[in-house]
Amino acid sequence: MANNEEVFKKIISHAKEYGFIFPSSEIYDGMAAVYDYGQNGVELKNNIKAYWWKSMVQYHENIAGIDSAIFMHPTIWKASGHVDAFNDPLIDNKDSKKRYRADVLIEDHVAKIQDKINKEVDKAAARFGDAFNEQEFRSTNQRVLDNQAKIDAINKRFYKSLEKEDLADVKLLIEELGIVCPISGTRNWTDVRQFNLMFSTQMGSVSEDTNQIFLRPETAQGIFVNFLNVQKSGRMKIPFGIAQIGKAFRNEIVARQFIFRMREFEQMEMQYFVRPGEELKWFEYWKQERINWHLSLGIPQSKYHFHDHEKLAHYANAATDIEFEFPFGFKELEGIHSRTDFDLSAHQKHSGKKLQYFDPELNESYVPYVIETSIGLDRTFLAVLSYAFKEEKLEDGSERVVLNIPPVLAPVKIAVLPLVAKDGMPEKAREIMDVIKHDFMCRYEEKDSIGRRYRRQDAIGTPYCITIDTQTLEDNTVTIRERDTMKQDRISIEKISEIVGKRIKNL
Repeated sequence: MANNEEVFKKIISHAKEYGFIFPSSEIYDGMAAVYDYGQNGVELKNNIKAYWWKSMVQYHENIAGIDSAIFMHPTIWKASGHVDAFNDPLIDNKDSKKRYRADVLIEDHVAKIQDKINKEVDKAAARFGDAFNEQEFRSTNQRVLDNQAKIDAINKRFYKSLEKEDLADVKLLIEELGIVCPISGTRNWTDVRQFNLMFSTQMGSVSEDTNQIFLRPETAQGIFVNFLNVQKSGRMKIPFGIAQIGKAFRNEIVARQFIFRMREFEQMEMQYFVRPGEELKWFEYWKQERINWHLSLGIPQSKYHFHDHEKLAHYANAATDIEFEFPFGFKELEGIHSRTDFDLSAHQKHSGKKLQYFDPELNESYVPYVIETSIGLDRTFLAVLSYAFKEEKLEDGSERVVLNIPPVLAPVKIAVLPLVAKDGMPEKAREIMDVIKHDFMCRYEEKDSIGRRYRRQDAIGTPYCITIDTQTLEDNTVTIRERDTMKQDRISIEKISEIVGKRIKNL
């Protein structure tokens, strides 16, 4: 674990040094859990958004995109349940004066027991080799069974306590499990209490006329209240979806793990409207679609797993998370939920407006059921960055830090580098740059030795470097260097865009 913590620290430091992510308001000593995206970060972020949008909207005839306002009528949050039920259970340690989410403390404790199971499985796999049957081992090994029974018992009790809102029992469970404060090392805990996560503000020009409104804690409600607008104006037939990328805000008391949990973040959501009774079929469909999207980024299956919810939200009849193995363990990256007709029915009731769909095939009207796919953009950014970060020892004994970002997402696709800053090479390089910048995000650099410039481009994840040398001036060819293999080829100038385009498409 210490090793992973070290790697995570290096990733955070690398992100700042190479213009990916800066602490927000840093010259004023920053703000906790708020970050700015730098010149390379914003490109990577935009590329992730475009990749998701294409897969959702461009490739599906029956999914439309919208961009709803951040400010919304306050009754929307009453209808959605956020005013009454959008809470985190918090607990303080009296010695360290630090505040924690009670559910996270318990989850971390469960994760340690899960680690023991995984170690047993790994040891057995190494001992038995190809003959190892993991399923059989998990169902017969006593140590694995005992630890799994512990996990099941903890989860069962914890979810039951939360359901009954028995916060005293949540505290008791933390004490019985011997969970200590990571800072003070003591078990001197306060009572557990609920804290609403929504930011509120006032709208109105004079104080007597102001209304309390909320910064949206999710983007989904903007989709639900526009359900009929999109359906009618787009003449959409069920099943159909509405997609949106947008900012959301949560007053996280325990924000941590860099950009994993922030107070201002971005979501990429799609709500898919289906016939009642068909929702579980579509739930399975979107589970598969979404994991396929993640795997298309070139990150292996072993880095992901599904985590089915044992405790379902009041509106759901099925829910799963796609979890990614960050340097700090497997954590939620995307949620896929079967939300039933809860949202549209709630808005229908609170607004007094009918939110129904007339199904010409069935010749009846109904409130559609909804399958939600909701992915954190910042978390996806962190997943891509943490998987891509590599420290490599090269054959000549030197080392390099490289970001193996999928080329389709890389902030800069081509670096244009004159071998030396003289003899007509910079002029030729500029000429090339002026042509290919229309096809790709490019960067021009002439300072330092060519080796150092290659290393800088490796560190920001640039997949291709084009080098202009004396031969270029003679025969209009350049050297193209590939980031991952460091292999170099000679190609003609007019083929640069075509070759790079093909290589990016095929990766």
